[in-house]
Parts: sequence; C-alpha cells; structure tokens
Amino acid sequence: MSCDFLALAKSGVQHLMPYQPGKPIDELERELGITDIVKLASNENPLGLSPKVKALLSDNLDELTRYPDGAAFELRAKVAATHGVAAEQLVFGNGSNDVLDLIGMCFLNPDVSAIYSDHAFVVYPLMVKAQGARAIEVPAKDWGHDLDAMLAAIEPDTRVIFIANPNNPTGTWLGHAEIERFLIQVPDDVIVVLDEAYSEYIHGVDYANGIALLKQFDSLIVTRTFSKAYGLAGLRVGCSISSVAMAGIINRVRAPFNVNTLAQLAATCVLDDSEYLQQSIAVNDAGRQQLEAGLSALGYDFIPSQGNFISFDTRTDANAVYQALLEKGVIVRPVGPYKMPGFLRVSIGLEAENQRFLDALTALAD
Repeated sequence: MSCDFLALAKSGVQHLMPYQPGKPIDELERELGITDIVKLASNENPLGLSPKVKALLSDNLDELTRYPDGAAFELRAKVAATHGVAAEQLVFGNGSNDVLDLIGMCFLNPDVSAIYSDHAFVVYPLMVKAQGARAIEVPAKDWGHDLDAMLAAIEPDTRVIFIANPNNPTGTWLGHAEIERFLIQVPDDVIVVLDEAYSEYIHGVDYANGIALLKQFDSLIVTRTFSKAYGLAGLRVGCSISSVAMAGIINRVRAPFNVNTLAQLAATCVLDDSEYLQQSIAVNDAGRQQLEAGLSALGYDFIPSQGNFISFDTRTDANAVYQALLEKGVIVRPVGPYKMPGFLRVSIGLEAENQRFLDALTALAD
C-alpha cells in the first residue's frame, strides 16, 4: 500500500523545491577525487574563527550537557548595548533565516500577500509560499530593488514586504533617503522586513541603517546575522530588531532553545573583538578591489557590490563555466534560481583564494 504524501502537504509546500546551498568542499572531493579546493560559494568569512572565540569555545564544551539559556540573556544584553536598543526589542534565531521564518509564521497565511523583489534572496519566496501566502514579485531596477514599483505593488491584503540591503546575490544597496521615503509611504498595517545580513561590510557610500530608522517606524523589522562579517556561519545565530510590541509577537512562535550554547557564547564574545571585525572588513575591501580589477581585465561585466561577493556575467552558459571551475578546484555559486542564468556569484576570499579563482577563469579562456 502506498500513499501520495506530497498531496497531504500544504498547497504552498507542494510546489516548492528544497533550498540549494553552495557545494561543500568534501562533496567535490568525493565527486572528482581532487584536493586543494577553494570554496568561494557561500559568502563565508575567509579569516576563520576569531582567535578569542576559538579559545572561548574550547573552554566551554562541558556546558553542552545542559540546555542553552532560552532567553539568551548575555547575548541579548551585548547586542542591545552594541546597537543602542532595548533588550526587549530583540528576537534571536538559528541564523537570521530562522528569524525570517518566524516572521512568516506570525504574519503570513493563505489570505494575505507578501512582496519581494526580483533577484532577491531566494528564501523570501520559499518562506512566503510555504506559508500559503500569495507572492508578489516586483521586477528589479538595475539589478536592485525598485522601491517605487514595490509601493505600487501593495494591495489591500499585503501584509509583509521584504527588502535585502545589501541584496544577495546582486550586492546592490539602498541609501537612507530612499528607504525613509519608502517607509513613509507604506501603510501602517504593512510590515517591512529590512534584511541587513551584509551591513557590516558597507562604508564609504550612502546606506540606510535600518536600526536608526526603528524609532520612526513601528512596522519596521531589521534582521542581522553573525554568519558573515563575524565569521560564525557554522554556529547559526542571527536576530531581529524591532519595536518591543513586534518582538513580543515574534517570540510567541520561537522554538525554545533555538540558539545553542556555543553560538550564544561565540556571538557575545565576537562583538567585543573589534580587531577581528575590522580585519574582516579590510580583507573584504581589498578582495573586492582585486576581483573587480581581475574581472575587468578579463572583459567580464559585474554588478557593483557592497557585500562580500560579486556576481558577474559569464557571457555564455554559466553552468558550463561553473562546472569547468569545479574541475579546477574552485567552487563558486550559480544564480540561475535568481533568474540570472548567465551569471555566477563569487564570494570574496583571501588574496590567494581570489587569485586562484581569477587564474582558473583565465585558463578557461585560453
């Protein structure tokens, strides 16, 4: 006897495909039997763990027999002090992706719609459709968010708007005046989620810091992560910052102990390691310039980015270029699911890793 279990799933889930992460190094080793692999696919921090975090984690392994602090008291206090907000404004999650899911659980259902941009983070449509909400995808402008078009797309049943700033995978960004003007025009009963996973890397350009806008807009939720500039992708810790009332609602659906003990310790510690953060930013700045110069010299067009990655136009079949790079031991990221079939996204690594990618790309043209 058999059963069509897919038919039992919610209608929104029936039409989804699983999220495809960047290819792990050990998977490529198994597939091609090669070593000395460079992974520039998942926007990870190339520096490795902060030395302070590494020492702290090794000293606290015995704590793993006990449940984590469900309220994340120490981490909550540290994040609140770092960003100048009240501790009650914070919701913590297993990465900021978890917090996005919590927001969807709270505010999306089959009777409402949600808005996001073309070429924006693929998790938005996954989460919206999983909740059964109607997805409104707005065409992009210059590979980024067209805020005027997003305003025009708001309908009476619209409940949430998602904006990534900087955007992944295009790296585009929005300035303070743009976001503020947008928020002023959004109806009070529409929640705007400003996803700032890459905000630490931005400097020297006009940029809308969502946390600074929270005092003006009660319906704004800002999400941040420790997976990028802070180097804790494997520990999975992120948070949202919003009004106290909004945070209280989101916390109603948060699973107990959703941020593990080591993640809490590491995130609390790394916020005090300003030297590590500044080094991460400096390495990213230098690597971005290196990749931009290298891609330009090879004649590739790329999208100017304020993240820790660059998307470039392969001028051909991107999947073929991706596979050829894999055979040379370089893992980058196809972005076909983002409706960018000719592009690949390369994460910014250490100088030698970036050069390895550029050399491999050069060899493909020979």
